[in-house]
Amino acid sequence: MTPDEVAEYLTALPGCKRKGTRDVPAWYVDDRIVARLVAGDELMIRCAWDARDELAQRHPDTFGVPPRYAGHQKVQAMLTGDDDAIRSVLRQAWELQRAGGSGCHT
Repeated sequence: MTPDEVAEYLTALPGCKRKGTRDVPAWYVDDRIVARLVAGDELMIRCAWDARDELAQRHPDTFGVPPRYAGHQKVQAMLTGDDDAIRSVLRQAWELQRAGGSGCHT
């Protein structure tokens, strides 16, 4: 998945708006972060606490929880990983921020 594909997918979701900078774009719903491009091939995605480790175990080439995310509801997504899994987690992050629910399972 490319950063442009991430942007296209997220901005198509109702109420999801692009913010951040040109080099570090981020997407929000009502000022609550959904995702942020951390590097050209790395995305931070908002994720429920109970889903993070499961994602990393089920899709180890796509998701991880680096130490800097340990205290946060965030998961690392490598854009070189599984596109469908990334889209699923992005959608669940959008739902999490939009409705205040929990999710991020694929």
